[in-house]
Amino acid sequence: MRTKKINASRLRMTLLALPFVIYIIAFSYVPIHGWIYAFFDYRPALPLFKNEFVGLMNFRHIFEDFRNIGRVLKNTLIFFGLDILTSFIPVLLAIMLSEVKSRKFKKLVQTTTTLPYFVSWIIIYSFVFNLFSFGGLINEVLLKLNLIKEPTSIMMNLEAVYPFQTFLRLWKGSGWNAIIYLAAISGIDSELYDAASVDGAGRFMKIAHITLPGVAPTYFVLLLLSISNMLSSGLDQYLVFYNGFVAPRIEVLDYYVYKIGLMTNDYSYSIAVGITKTFISLFLLFSANAMAKKFRGESMF
Repeated sequence: MRTKKINASRLRMTLLALPFVIYIIAFSYVPIHGWIYAFFDYRPALPLFKNEFVGLMNFRHIFEDFRNIGRVLKNTLIFFGLDILTSFIPVLLAIMLSEVKSRKFKKLVQTTTTLPYFVSWIIIYSFVFNLFSFGGLINEVLLKLNLIKEPTSIMMNLEAVYPFQTFLRLWKGSGWNAIIYLAAISGIDSELYDAASVDGAGRFMKIAHITLPGVAPTYFVLLLLSISNMLSSGLDQYLVFYNGFVAPRIEVLDYYVYKIGLMTNDYSYSIAVGITKTFISLFLLFSANAMAKKFRGESMF
């Protein structure tokens, strides 16, 4: 009887997971068959095997086009580096929320900081445009206060691209990432805090010696996962904020693949770049896992 209950429970859990498994297979594994286009000089008007087979020519072209690839790689790595430098902010937010005693205030802050994560980049662009464009609210206020003589737009400021886009991404994702660290904090044994109180430890001592070590494994795992995705800075954000003034610094690898594939119709080359990025990401993932196993004695898999 007990075995039947266990089997029924496993079946329900499997059925609950099934839609997500189908989603992953449909959108992550089925498209892999399209990699074959990278080995042809593909033209949409013709069936695939009536196009010229070019072998590894598109992959060799990556090295021949390294001037453009190097530029977008530089932008991608700079954005990744800025993300790493600011990755402590969700941890700090989670610790601050865990220390708040008022449940209503805590829920208010958590809802306010998490809400931007569920807002699309198009909506965020509209919001930012109304604030920072030449006729936006910020310029109108500064002009009326005689703090500036003529309007400016940070969205067209080449020097502000890296910090401004990093700020937007941080504002959008910090609340959601803080939820993960809040879950890690809630998993810390409360007896450790009680024992620290008995020993006379204050709030900051508890944070330094209990909370931070408690969330460190979670932070480390997320850091390793981010290393494997360092070449995937995302497309939506940079696509909507792209303009001719900031193009040299906002064009990342994903946007470059999108541009050469859909704007210039060079499908084969764009797929070759995408394949190369995938294998580099896999290499980075396994390298990060090996480093974790060597230095921490633990690994992700």
